[in-house]
Amino acid sequence: MNYHSKKLLDINLAPWRMATVGGLLLAGLVVVAGRAFYLQGLNTDYLQGKGNAVANRNLTLPAHRGQVTDRHGQLLAISTPVESLWARPAELKLSDEQHAQLARVLGVSSQELKKTLARKTRGEFSVRRPVRPEQAARIAAMGVPGLYLRREFRRYYPAGEVAAHVVGFTNVDDLGQEGVERAYQEWLAGREGHRQIMRDRRGNTIRDLAPIKIAQQGGNLALSLDLNIQYLAHRELAAAIATHKAKGGSVVVLDAKTGEILALANQPVFNPNNRRDYQPGPMRNRAVIDIFEPGSTIKPFVAAAVLERGLYHPGSVIDTPETWLVGSKVVRDVHPHPRMTVSEIIQKSSNVGAVKLAMSLTPQQYWEVLHRSGFGELPGSGFPGETAGRLRDAANWKPVEHATMAYGYGLSVSLLQLSRAYMAFANDGEVMPLSFLKREPQEIVGERVFSAAVAREVRAMMEAVTQEGGTGQRTRVPGYRVAGKTGTAHKLVDGRYAPDRYLSSFVGMAPASNPRLIIGVIIDEPSGGVYYGGSVAGPVFAQVMAASLRQLALPPDAPETATRLTQDAARAGGGA
Repeated sequence: MNYHSKKLLDINLAPWRMATVGGLLLAGLVVVAGRAFYLQGLNTDYLQGKGNAVANRNLTLPAHRGQVTDRHGQLLAISTPVESLWARPAELKLSDEQHAQLARVLGVSSQELKKTLARKTRGEFSVRRPVRPEQAARIAAMGVPGLYLRREFRRYYPAGEVAAHVVGFTNVDDLGQEGVERAYQEWLAGREGHRQIMRDRRGNTIRDLAPIKIAQQGGNLALSLDLNIQYLAHRELAAAIATHKAKGGSVVVLDAKTGEILALANQPVFNPNNRRDYQPGPMRNRAVIDIFEPGSTIKPFVAAAVLERGLYHPGSVIDTPETWLVGSKVVRDVHPHPRMTVSEIIQKSSNVGAVKLAMSLTPQQYWEVLHRSGFGELPGSGFPGETAGRLRDAANWKPVEHATMAYGYGLSVSLLQLSRAYMAFANDGEVMPLSFLKREPQEIVGERVFSAAVAREVRAMMEAVTQEGGTGQRTRVPGYRVAGKTGTAHKLVDGRYAPDRYLSSFVGMAPASNPRLIIGVIIDEPSGGVYYGGSVAGPVFAQVMAASLRQLALPPDAPETATRLTQDAARAGGGA
């Protein structure tokens, strides 16, 4: 060792500098040790949570949604198990070759798949719901970390568009969106189950961390619908819409004795099994949600109101000129007769006669009859979106409104609401609560609207509507007595009544001797040159009623009569 190197080794550092460095090192060691002790000994939740986030999983076990059937047990909605593809971004490791293969399996472009998988989220997200069984098998065979298949249930509707507006549909999460699927969501859905598991680094399940909570299956639902009658209503309505080049329409079939809805069909329709390109128009349940001015189908309630108060009897004769002036409003008859009885006013659908009957009542008296019949109130079916229609308070009526309400203008109803009101004539004055669910007769308590005598008298008037000289001759059913009322109303467009746009309707019942079925039909904007309710809606009623009576094996109550009318007779019988 030379002199210079020995001199460097002998250099003495100041004692305070050595103490400072040593103190800092010791302090750092104490901080690290303290932090380690705090995390591992005192506050273990943080690291434990990090570990659990990697190794532990809370799995949701989907519940099997309950079935929906018609009254005879025919399936209307059923859930089938399917696989869906999900991704965990934190674990996702996909090579270029696997990426290209997955894109081919899913039938998408590489760019589209890349965009889907690049979603920025801390949790899991769905890649495709659902995937076909062959796709699921190929994806499982790939064994890509971060991609996994989840068992779910998809709703299938065997009746398709035939019962779509009643049954409704569910979304991709199996939640009811429309119809009874939505109305009875809680009952049908059941309760999800849960499973807590621990996984290894390869994603394999090691053990369960808690007892498995089994999913509870949803309850089954038996509707009041008769699928055979529903199909008949759907078929005949579609044929009428096509024949008359109409904008749409609806048919309602009620069991007059129980209030059960045996069929409800609308046009246009949608297919609940095809979830692409859903549009709100075809999905709307027109019979329950849409309102319209009922036209002459309201006239039986005018007759019942005056009979109930003893102001007239069915044979009372009334002067019915071709026109009648109420304020500044001129009321006209399509088929004028100088004098008519109350029965003939209903049979021939006289506007002037109906106005004279209604004006013999005070506004409050007429309003009370309409209100008791259910107008201006919800029908009570429990169906999502059902409407109460519109019935203004009698205190606000002007004389012209008092008059127009006698032949169905100035108030609005739904077809379901109007058909329900006709139960008062079918059940000797009582209206039964509506139901989309199958029910037993002993469960039902009706509400009295008219006396039994008045209900029978008005029913007899409506039976004359379907006979010679009436406006509903094309509603006849061979072997059965039919009672009902035609309606033809101008549509309100932009605040004015369009002269060439109509709503054609008919509501009737059979067998008239002891009605079991009530059928309401409305056709929106027929444009084939024929628009009277008796000619457009009447034949739909006749076809559905005839087939339904046979379906229920109800005995005939009248000699069989010819239903094929000459063209001249058809025109004569197609009035308002």
